[in-house]
Amino acid sequence: MTTATIKWTHTDEAPVLAAYSLLPIIKAYTKGCNIDVETSDISLAGRIIATFPERLREDQKIPDHLSDLGALAKTPHANIIKLPNISASVPQLVSAIKELKQKGYDIPDYPEEPKTPAEKELQARFSKVLGSAVNPVLREGNSDRRPALSVKKFAQKKPHKMMKDWPRSGSKACVVHMSEGDFYQSETSTTIKTPCDVRIELLKGDGKVTVLKEKISLKEGEVIDSAVMNVKALRKFYEEKINEAKKEGLLLSLHLKATMMKISDPIMFGHCVSVFYKDALDKHAGVLKEIGANVNSGLADVLEKLGKLPPDKKAEIEANINAMYNTRPALAMVDSRKGITNLHVPNNVIVDASMPNVVRDGGKMWNTNDELQDTMALIPDRCYATMYKEILEDCKVNGQFNPATMGNVANVGLMAQKAEEYGSHDKTFEIKENGTVRVITTDGTPLLEQKVQTGDIFRMCQAKDIAIQDWVKLAVRRARASGSPVIFWLDSNRGHDREIIKKIEKYLPQHNTQGLEIRTLPPVEAMRFSLKRVRKGEDTIAATGNVLRDYLTDLFPILELGTSARMLSIVPLLNGGGLFETGAGGSAPKHVEQLLKEGHLRWDSLGEYCALVPSFELIYENTKNEKAKTLAQTLDQAIARYLENGRLPSRKAREIDNRGSSFYLALYWAQTLAEQNNDPALKERFAKVAKTLSENEDKIAKELLDVQGQPANIGGYFLPDLALTTKVMRPSSTFNAVIDAL
Repeated sequence: MTTATIKWTHTDEAPVLAAYSLLPIIKAYTKGCNIDVETSDISLAGRIIATFPERLREDQKIPDHLSDLGALAKTPHANIIKLPNISASVPQLVSAIKELKQKGYDIPDYPEEPKTPAEKELQARFSKVLGSAVNPVLREGNSDRRPALSVKKFAQKKPHKMMKDWPRSGSKACVVHMSEGDFYQSETSTTIKTPCDVRIELLKGDGKVTVLKEKISLKEGEVIDSAVMNVKALRKFYEEKINEAKKEGLLLSLHLKATMMKISDPIMFGHCVSVFYKDALDKHAGVLKEIGANVNSGLADVLEKLGKLPPDKKAEIEANINAMYNTRPALAMVDSRKGITNLHVPNNVIVDASMPNVVRDGGKMWNTNDELQDTMALIPDRCYATMYKEILEDCKVNGQFNPATMGNVANVGLMAQKAEEYGSHDKTFEIKENGTVRVITTDGTPLLEQKVQTGDIFRMCQAKDIAIQDWVKLAVRRARASGSPVIFWLDSNRGHDREIIKKIEKYLPQHNTQGLEIRTLPPVEAMRFSLKRVRKGEDTIAATGNVLRDYLTDLFPILELGTSARMLSIVPLLNGGGLFETGAGGSAPKHVEQLLKEGHLRWDSLGEYCALVPSFELIYENTKNEKAKTLAQTLDQAIARYLENGRLPSRKAREIDNRGSSFYLALYWAQTLAEQNNDPALKERFAKVAKTLSENEDKIAKELLDVQGQPANIGGYFLPDLALTTKVMRPSSTFNAVIDAL
């Protein structure tokens, strides 16, 4: 029988630490089943090392695993389990480089403000590591994201306790967005009729042309769009809302995604920083420019760069910055104990993870007194801000959601082949001069045009026709399988969405939709429709574009399940393979911090457990490997027992953590394998394992708890030491002996 290979991604932070505990179990349980489990390093550190091999020793070099996985994803036999990875901001990239250099890796420094051609080339090479460097490469299919049935039932039976009531006396919490000058207003779109090559160029006022991107090859039926964020309008919006928040006594918070939207959103973040601290930063603009302070990297970068100045000058600027807090509204805090605000670092507050918490916490965020306070959430662009505004307004009227009774909103997401905004990074530019940006064919025919001013942000996006066809097909398939209505979240007032609506009207009739409820609604109406059903305990499928997929698959699971890490995320690849994504990494840094401080890892690997089930099922589907089918069935049963017995990680040290959770999964999986009758060999093999683990349960649990309550040393954040991390994540000699013997 052909041996099937599961590629398990080696990523970052809490997910990769958890893998040190879980992977030995998976490899042991699949041994002898014609299934290989191999790791591929796509961590931030790994991507940096693979990108800059020229000055490294041979023993330091690693292959470009991301490119290899990208090629694999285009083949029928792809079977990839993708854990959350760091979508690096510039500060994270700089920190990772620093750690690698300290460990003897001769990696060049990142040039934040390149001046020479060599520095510009170096920055371009680093850009392949920044932001969403991983997902567009691997996502050669569209997304089917939903809670597994066992997970949803458990969440309703034992609902999480993190929901806070919306005040009956009324809430001043609000979402505010621009009314003009944003991406939404300016967006234009067209569908390509015949294949062609285009370039992006800036036609300046004096008639001269600057080529921004030399060549983009477009396919027949492809939807392209362009949009501009007017920075004068953006800065005016920030100033008005900052003043309004001060007047209303609201906490001010900014919600962007500077990790995935690695070009546009750091610039938008920087403008908010510079407007909020305007008087102080303008007063010292010359000095700050001289020392390389970069507001796009947040206030923390400005404060760090002040260390280059004489103590008296540093103290003067710090005093001027701190004085701004007397005239500005209070800022939402990331860590009040350390004085870290919403504007300190661009990747600390990520909209898809932060806005669900605003809903969960009753319209509030944390202030400097470590108390919850009504917040004004700044989400500048209207493309998606309006749907967050709608859910806040719904909660003001109807109160908090009840995880015990609420329905779910599954998602079918258009993301294949770098669809939409998440594929726009190489076509996003900060404009240097007034003029017109044109997307123009090689024969000189303009397809899209945008008037721009100095400092504006231009972006162009693409969505391949084959990806759109597959998305529509997947939506119909999920509607048929689930019996739930499908809502396409599309706004006919938005240029791109109008073109996608035409595609849906073309491709839906190719499928059997008899008896199915399928609608197209703009995001505000789609949110309203979905919330009515959610509150009645009814399920709905949201068919959305790439960014809304990201936002909604955090929003609803955080409310329903307490975390989006427990979602089942299946990506049927266009060429027949499967990509199985696990969890969400937004909370991963805090989990690592707790492990280092208290020896407790509260990362929940339920997403990884659930992803393994369809991964095994795909092997059976492709190879008819009966052992894979048995592994899938018994693992699914083991997950149900794991949930029923409440073996999820606790948030508190000296209670069960990720390592204990994986032990109990191994125990229940061994038991279900020993109880099944489909495969006598597996039954006999795991009867002994189940017996040994059951007899030693108390001893193993004690060994896993005894190491908690004290600092843990893993030898690095971005590149943990193998031996040290293995010791930390596999501390039970009794359990290890059983697993290693397999």
